[in-house]
Amino acid sequence: MKTHSSALALVAAAFLAGCANTTDPRTYSVGSVGQVNRSVSGTVISARIIRIDANTGTGGAIGGMTGAVAGSGIGGSTRANAVGAIGGAVVGAVIGNAIESGNSQHQGMEYVITTPHGSLMTIAQGMEPTFKEGDKVIILYGSPARVIKDPRS
Repeated sequence: MKTHSSALALVAAAFLAGCANTTDPRTYSVGSVGQVNRSVSGTVISARIIRIDANTGTGGAIGGMTGAVAGSGIGGSTRANAVGAIGGAVVGAVIGNAIESGNSQHQGMEYVITTPHGSLMTIAQGMEPTFKEGDKVIILYGSPARVIKDPRS
């Protein structure tokens, strides 16, 4: 049972590491390659640093499952195994949530952009590239939407 618990813990850790959410506008998913997106030019009228919280709750769920499996191996009776599984699930969920919370918060930027027609758009993305008020940019619609430097300026 110990080997099974260790393997499950390694799988859970790898899954949590793989759940890292990127807000870098320079990163495209493979599904975005070759897709045409609508683009709108604009001017940044406001830029501020924000905190991005990508906590999905997955860490608590995986930690709880891992803790339950590990805790169920404690004791020599069915009752002791059940108590160990419950205790392990609680402790694992708390630890998994703490790990995910610590790894899922980072700084980003919020931009308010005005278009030539006077429309306002607000978008949040990662810290790089950073724009300031007055910068000419292009807003790329998509999933995720992103702001890039206008190469015409």
